[in-house]
Amino acid sequence: MNFAIIILAAGPSSRLGKPKQLLNFNGLKLIRHAITEALSSGAAPIIVVLGANRELIANEISFKDKITISINETWKEGMASSIRKGIARLQKTNTIIDGAILMVCDQPHVHSSLLKSLYWQHQHTGKPVIACSYETTLGTPAFFHRSLFPELLLLEGDAGAKKVIMRHKNEIVSVDFPLGNIDIDTMADYESLID
Repeated sequence: MNFAIIILAAGPSSRLGKPKQLLNFNGLKLIRHAITEALSSGAAPIIVVLGANRELIANEISFKDKITISINETWKEGMASSIRKGIARLQKTNTIIDGAILMVCDQPHVHSSLLKSLYWQHQHTGKPVIACSYETTLGTPAFFHRSLFPELLLLEGDAGAKKVIMRHKNEIVSVDFPLGNIDIDTMADYESLID
């Protein structure tokens, strides 16, 4: 395996009212689940971007010797600032990789097999973007070839990497992830997940 994973976990969870990264699902906090699956995928390096509530969340992270924690001081700007922080930190590692998967920690059904399949699709097709497909959209987790890192570094605001995905829509392979639409933004989302 020759890819990195950047886990975007810097958001304030304002609609939920408490850090979603620390919600329990199947016996694990969501942040720990995301890191465990990333590690199981064989990716390296794994970078976890923290911002709001970073001390609380960092205290719940195990495997600190196997991951890199990067602090996004400008997390209030939105998702793009965390993507930029993660890519910039990845470039400082000087690791030669094919690309990186961007993932969030509030998609509780992400598993290492899905992460591996994103990279496998890139290897198999040579396409620069491999994105998950759910409902009527393409989104995270998503693999971006290293040639797209400069575009990711130019993102601004709260749009995330969707702009880069749509800019390359003719160069994308999608991987079906029907449960990808399940994420946690509100307490109602969480209650429906654990019912």
